[in-house]
Amino acid sequence: MDQRSDRKDEAPAQAQASAGMRQAGQQPVIDLDNYIPAYLTFLANKWARSASHLYLKRFGIGIEAWRILVLLAIEGPITANRVCQVIGMDKASVSRNFKRLAELGFLQIDDDPDDARQRLAQLTQAGFALHDDMLPLVLDREQRLLSCLDADERDVLCKLLRRLHANLGALDDPTDFEF
Repeated sequence: MDQRSDRKDEAPAQAQASAGMRQAGQQPVIDLDNYIPAYLTFLANKWARSASHLYLKRFGIGIEAWRILVLLAIEGPITANRVCQVIGMDKASVSRNFKRLAELGFLQIDDDPDDARQRLAQLTQAGFALHDDMLPLVLDREQRLLSCLDADERDVLCKLLRRLHANLGALDDPTDFEF
């Protein structure tokens, strides 16, 4: 048999290796066991997917709407821009959630008396009631996740996360976009 027919019988990865092509897992690659952004992403994505499914089933709203309810309960009347700034959601998603929450009677949207270009959203009494109904479940899920940590570890984790959050501006280096 010639060499080409031998390669047909090889697994694709072996054929690529025989041809000198790079394979998955060869260096350089990120070490996912020690790459902090991966863990933050994995945790956030899995938590959000699980929470959204549960919240939709139990309360009729997803995780994004919950995040907005939380911020409105804390801050009172705010703009969509403020939600984007604090939570990091994109404006289109915030607008969709504002509209849906208003249709469901959980928030009211009015013109901003200080800026006619802006609209302010605030929770209705039904919105506060929904927030209050959801809160025990939300806090219980947080406690279950953190149950593998003792009180000191929880404090350290929270302090470290606050520092990382405060340092996000370090990622906005304009020279990153120079080619």
